Amino acid sequence: MIERGIATFGLDTGKCPKWLFDRMVKLGRSMIEVIVAEEGAEEFVKRIGDPVWFQSLGTVLAFDWNASGLTTILTAALKEAVRDREKDLGIYICGGKGKTSRRTPEEINNWGDRLGLADEKVNSLAYNSKMAAKVDSALVQDGFQIYHHSFFFTDSGAWTVVQQGMNADKGTARRYHWHSQSVKDLINEPHSGIASQSKMENVLNMTAEESGKNRKISTDLVSQNFNVLMKDITLLRKYSSPLSQMAEISVGQQRLKFMNLENVEFKYHPVIQENFSKSKYLEKILWELCDRQPENYEKLLAMEGVGPKTIRALALVSEIIYGAKPSYEDPARYSFAHGGKDATPYPVDKETYDQTIEKLRSYVRKIKN
Repeated sequence: MIERGIATFGLDTGKCPKWLFDRMVKLGRSMIEVIVAEEGAEEFVKRIGDPVWFQSLGTVLAFDWNASGLTTILTAALKEAVRDREKDLGIYICGGKGKTSRRTPEEINNWGDRLGLADEKVNSLAYNSKMAAKVDSALVQDGFQIYHHSFFFTDSGAWTVVQQGMNADKGTARRYHWHSQSVKDLINEPHSGIASQSKMENVLNMTAEESGKNRKISTDLVSQNFNVLMKDITLLRKYSSPLSQMAEISVGQQRLKFMNLENVEFKYHPVIQENFSKSKYLEKILWELCDRQPENYEKLLAMEGVGPKTIRALALVSEIIYGAKPSYEDPARYSFAHGGKDATPYPVDKETYDQTIEKLRSYVRKIKN
């Protein structure tokens, strides 16, 4: 069973030596061939969406088990392993690290042309890639900046996203996994889940089920006249710096009480830290949102220019004025690989451990044959 979550690793520097990368490509190619022959391309892509299996594959291919480089080097090695054999295997890998990640939609479109895929299918794949990147940069505000994005897909349209963000201040990286079979809603609990060594405090998590009311009110806010929305924005600008004392204000016939931010986790809200100062760019995006009036939160997020600050501003208005508190709980899970001998972060899951060993052993056996 795949658990939802996010993986956190030490931030690597340097490059993978050529002698190791070449061997990772060779072994990775053999493993892909065996898995596809035994279980099909869809099963391989599904397994890549499982963080524990992905981590295990990386260690089998001999990369450091607890380093951020496992993500970037493993995906690069797999991409190289299927090069010129994509059609035979039915597996296509787009994107990568840094500038390469930004070429993912272009690579998806190129494959669509080469395979003769319907425009609707290609557009759907590119859209899912774009939205996964946007969700993990704007809706999960955990302090990690996305710098790696890989998109795996098959002839049938099954897809997996593996992306990673860095927190330069803490020297750590965090990996996010998605799989099409697990995604019922792109903006509500979308991750296929993974492992994590640590959790962050006071994360604005707009993908949580608990944030549903806040997402709805955020959408309602931009479905009204821009000037009406700006009254709420102006109100918060006036009273949010500082919001350290209990204050009462009047909005129409209603008396609102601001909470004492010294005693609750809301004091850590990023918008409060920004003092909700005037921003012409923010106002421009809000005006465009009010002009286009997206019919739901997903379409709101998909609009060009909407990023973390826009999401924070709408979340703050929705909570402070309309009482719709979002989730501040980190969606990461304490579940690195199969557990630890000292029961940290939890006792070893022997059954899952044995299943993983046997599965990988069977692949290696078949490679030898």
